[in-house]
Amino acid sequence: MTNASLRPLHQRNFALVWSAALVSNIGSWMQTVAVGVFVTDVTHQAKWTGLVAAAAFVPIGFLSPVGGAMADRVDRRRWMLLTTVGETIFAALLALLVGLHVAGPGGVTVLVFLGGCMTAVGIPAYQAMLPDLVAKDDLLAAISLTSAQFNFGRVVGPALAGVVIALGSYTLAFALNAASFFAVIVALLFVRLPPRHADGDTSGLWARIKQGARTARREPGCRMAIFLIGVTAFLLSPFIALVPAVALKLFDNEKTGTAILITAQGIGAVAGALALAPLAARYGRRRVLVVNLFVLPGLLALYAATPTLWLAAVALFAVGAGYIGVLSGLMTVVQLRAPNATRGRVLSLFMVSLGTVYPIGAVVQGALGDQIGLRATTIGCAAVFFVLFAALVLRAPHLVAALDDPPAADGPITPPDETSTAAAPVA
Repeated sequence: MTNASLRPLHQRNFALVWSAALVSNIGSWMQTVAVGVFVTDVTHQAKWTGLVAAAAFVPIGFLSPVGGAMADRVDRRRWMLLTTVGETIFAALLALLVGLHVAGPGGVTVLVFLGGCMTAVGIPAYQAMLPDLVAKDDLLAAISLTSAQFNFGRVVGPALAGVVIALGSYTLAFALNAASFFAVIVALLFVRLPPRHADGDTSGLWARIKQGARTARREPGCRMAIFLIGVTAFLLSPFIALVPAVALKLFDNEKTGTAILITAQGIGAVAGALALAPLAARYGRRRVLVVNLFVLPGLLALYAATPTLWLAAVALFAVGAGYIGVLSGLMTVVQLRAPNATRGRVLSLFMVSLGTVYPIGAVVQGALGDQIGLRATTIGCAAVFFVLFAALVLRAPHLVAALDDPPAADGPITPPDETSTAAAPVA
């Protein structure tokens, strides 16, 4: 851990939001695991397990642009407060109805879907708020730390869920998730952000969404980042969804093997996130991103070719570090290059590109893996990505150059000294 990696945590606003998001993320992963086990236990049907997982994920694909438009139109902190309260309500209802034994798999799926809708419309506000929580030079480190806390929660949350479920209480797992949202609510009440002036735009919601799409299309760095995250989501990201299949079909060790591989990837992501900021400070942010884009497919091919579970875990540790370098790097491009007035909408398109293409890629690669084998599928997709990106670098270097920092005048506003606005909570 270096000072550059942890510097955002020395800034009060970011430290408050990051810590609260960590608590909430652990709770969310607890609920994700507990919901899957609950519907499987009740129905003994794998289709319900897949359906309830999709219910939480699908809203990101079609509601993120709405959240982005709202994040650019209203106060982002207040909008995030509102959506977090909505998440709290649906999580609490889930705990209550399951505890009273009146919620079947259908009702649970509906509540998970509604909670997912609140998450989808709230995420763009959270992302658009990040440049206002830290100085511009610390933005990559802040995004990396956000990725680190997500992956830390991805390791800790399921482990805690396993303990709670072993004690025989799905309700407790759901209730703890509902309680975890209060950490975010309290943190947001104490955060002060630079004032945002109204842009005077009175156009409707759909018109504002289209305006965000036009901005993303015209800004070369944003356009390239959104394109690359879409290609990454289709060709590389499905390794995450296929971990259980790899553990079962390649290593004949589904439960323990899945836990080992997921933990290795999560720890690797945390390590990569902490290393990213100092590497970018030394070698340049774009150079580190380009190297990660070249290295990641090679690491995935190595992971797919490993003959033993423990060697696969070592390879997946490296994959986790490289993958976080790609996601954080591309997200930073959008954060730095999108105009403040439309940042929420452009970021929502980044989430749509990731959130809609990833499940399609997972389904395609899963089906392909059944036909030609998981090893051949992963190695083949990694090779296609490497060739495509190499061709882009060689044939259109100006497009890759657009991933660099914008001119200083176009960057996000550096937040004011927090000591002057940190005295009391905001109503």
